[in-house]
Amino acid sequence: MSPFNQTYSPGGFQMMPPAIKTIIIANIAIFMLQVLLQNSPFSGLITAAGALWPVASANPNGLSFQIWQPFTYMFLHGSFGHLFFNMFALWIFGAELENYWGTRQFNIYYFLCGTGAAFINLIFTIGDPYPTVGASGAVYGVLLAFGMMFPERYIFLYFLFPIKAKYFVAGYALIEFLSGMGRTNSNIAHFAHLGGMVIGFLYIIIRRQGWTLPKWTKKAQSAGKRSGQAPVHHIDKEERSTVTDAEIDAILDKISKNGYESLTSDEKRKLLKAGGS
Repeated sequence: MSPFNQTYSPGGFQMMPPAIKTIIIANIAIFMLQVLLQNSPFSGLITAAGALWPVASANPNGLSFQIWQPFTYMFLHGSFGHLFFNMFALWIFGAELENYWGTRQFNIYYFLCGTGAAFINLIFTIGDPYPTVGASGAVYGVLLAFGMMFPERYIFLYFLFPIKAKYFVAGYALIEFLSGMGRTNSNIAHFAHLGGMVIGFLYIIIRRQGWTLPKWTKKAQSAGKRSGQAPVHHIDKEERSTVTDAEIDAILDKISKNGYESLTSDEKRKLLKAGGS
């Protein structure tokens, strides 16, 4: 069972888990560099190289899309407020997800949402003269994941009005869709936000179904067999007693840090033994 479809039962909690901390520090450091260089001859260098420029951009400087920009644009921000609200939302909604999934899985999800949002945004901005910057696409993916993993959790809108996470996320998705269709001149990349949520939704659904490469390989290998179900392994009391408390504690610590999928097959077997005692 993967962390995408199991009952929420965390093995530990960190206020600022490793991935969240690293992402926030990196974004702050790059923003400070942007500020330091704003009155220098290199003031436009970071934006020119790292922002997400539309395909066939009509900007007067001739700047264009580069293959690395769907990754680098996530670390650039247009103002302190833009940076603050993105990083605040990342911490509020992302910390619990990283504690739940593990750092490796959270990193995969965050950057997949961010880069996926970039490519979706490129489709809707062909020929535009302005670039896109900010971690909002990835952060909206994190918001979507929070709503899917903890749908009944209450979020206090404006710190006053309680609303369940599933309705909060659905409302944000609807607002972004309507705003994007309206094509307002708000300088907000609505399709990047919506793109991050779409990619996040697809990823979580796929993982919940267990459509991973190892499982596809196993299914292919088992093709032609009369039964597709693995035999049930019955564990007797003597076998269960061989798993020590220290081993179980170490396995639970590993789950807390890296997620259930980081366990080896032997560690999963030991955890199964302990669960049957």
